[in-house]
Amino acid sequence: MEYAVIATGGKQYKVSVGDVIEIDRLSNKEGETFDFNDVLLVELGGEVKIGKPKVDGAKVSATVLEIKRGEKIRVAKFKAKSRYRRSKGFRAELSKVKIEEINVTGKKEVSKKPVSDKKVEKKVIKK
Repeated sequence: MEYAVIATGGKQYKVSVGDVIEIDRLSNKEGETFDFNDVLLVELGGEVKIGKPKVDGAKVSATVLEIKRGEKIRVAKFKAKSRYRRSKGFRAELSKVKIEEINVTGKKEVSKKPVSDKKVEKKVIKK
């Protein structure tokens, strides 16, 4: 199973190709395709790549299906014995997004050779 962990809107989502998720509203319009560049982890064909903090060269392509408002949340404040009551509502702006593709075209990692290959000269100081 191929999947990736992306970060958007201060939250992290585990997504696979074909998934439909609701995230905080994006500036993109309906039907528009875009890329998530904040990819934290990718699993492709049994190989897991973990980013530090992001995976180099990894992108997750997605299409905006719908822009809508979420369910209304009621927030109430109350203080006992002082006749203080306040009620406020909140509806989040959401984007419904379909994941189209997980792509990793990163650079090959260059292995670093240990420094111990060089000869070290020792100097002896006589008193």
